[in-house]
Amino acid sequence: MMLLSYQLLKFTAKNNKMKLDTNEAIAVKWFQAFNEQNLEKLLALYDDNAEHYSPKLKVRLPETKGYVRGKAAMGSWWQDAFDRLPSLHYSYTTLTANGDRVFMEYIRTVVGEPEMQVAEVLEIKNGLIVASRVYHG
Repeated sequence: MMLLSYQLLKFTAKNNKMKLDTNEAIAVKWFQAFNEQNLEKLLALYDDNAEHYSPKLKVRLPETKGYVRGKAAMGSWWQDAFDRLPSLHYSYTTLTANGDRVFMEYIRTVVGEPEMQVAEVLEIKNGLIVASRVYHG
């Protein structure tokens, strides 16, 4: 019985490690797609009904209260950002995977604007981002 418990624990730990590695890989792909301004690759990482929150959304589109839902709405939001800010670039400093979430810290740079430190959380289920939330000061 003890051997079975140990094997189960070892199997669970290995699966959790694989899940964390996969979630970190999704975050790295997210940064690559964003910095390439490749909307198709970026949206492919998201569930069809995913939700995104950003304080910048709240300011630019107050009627959204900071939230957009679904790939079409997220695609419109990010395309607008890419069009307005062609030099927009994110450089990640920390990625921390924990269960079904990845916590990302990164530096947002845009030519002519001061750098901004940003934190973002990706919630991931079945290999797709189901929610993302941006935090900055």
